Amino acid sequence: MLSERRASLILLFATVLAAWGWIFSKEAIQGLPPFGFVGLRFIAASLFLLPFCLKAFRRSEKADLIRAGGVGSILSCALLSWIYAMSVSTSIGEGAFIMSLSMLFVPPIAWLLFKQAPARIFWVSMPIAVCGLALLSLGGVGWQLSASQIWFLLAAVCLAIHFNANSRYAQRIPALVLTCVQLFVTGVVATIASLLTETWPEHVPSNIWVWFGLSVLVATSLRYLMQTLGQKGASAANAAIIMILEPVWTVILSVVWYHEAMPAHKIAGCSLILASLLIYRGAQPLRNLIRRNTKGGC
Repeated sequence: MLSERRASLILLFATVLAAWGWIFSKEAIQGLPPFGFVGLRFIAASLFLLPFCLKAFRRSEKADLIRAGGVGSILSCALLSWIYAMSVSTSIGEGAFIMSLSMLFVPPIAWLLFKQAPARIFWVSMPIAVCGLALLSLGGVGWQLSASQIWFLLAAVCLAIHFNANSRYAQRIPALVLTCVQLFVTGVVATIASLLTETWPEHVPSNIWVWFGLSVLVATSLRYLMQTLGQKGASAANAAIIMILEPVWTVILSVVWYHEAMPAHKIAGCSLILASLLIYRGAQPLRNLIRRNTKGGC
């Protein structure tokens, strides 16, 4: 069993890999069609995982695998929206913060689909996040959502729907099998979308394939392995807080790598979104800690 400190460091490393994944993807789609990139990336990642879950896959019931595939189709909608937003965006840093709002979209979607009312802390966090998004949308002509921001928002909503469906309908399937099936379905859907809507270049430069390989091995396979290992050893409270750091690293990398401008209103918007996530994801573990300490004192 990993120590809490070591597990936290592994999770921190996973957030850095996730942030680099934005850079790898942005570079790869300079020479590959966006949907085609997602298709190849996720099919390759699923095939990489398959040998490690083949026995469990064979023991799984067909109905469960079909259910997992259905949930994977929702994930494909999220990722196709995300990669399209990436292809038209001039600021992947703010896109990462908008995508992080998916966790705040989970409670209202659960309320809508399954009649599960959000916790009270949600009603505190959401207005702060909305203010942050409004600041991100502030430009020289007032408030206006750009096309990329709208697609990032759509991707975040789809991720929230996927989170709810994944939690409710795919509980009987081993985690590795579930991941493998969903990655494969995402890859297949993206490949079909690419064949229907995109034109592939006659020649793809070798450096583009390097970025593609990094996105598959580092940003997908190694990242999720590190995240799984870290979550096994870290407390839920620490894991939740550490995972929020992904958009922070992404902003830093986007400024360093692409020299993206971060005017004051964008910094303020990202800060408000980060604050809303810290309030929302940190409140429940804090209440649990207080409750345990109170019981211990009695």
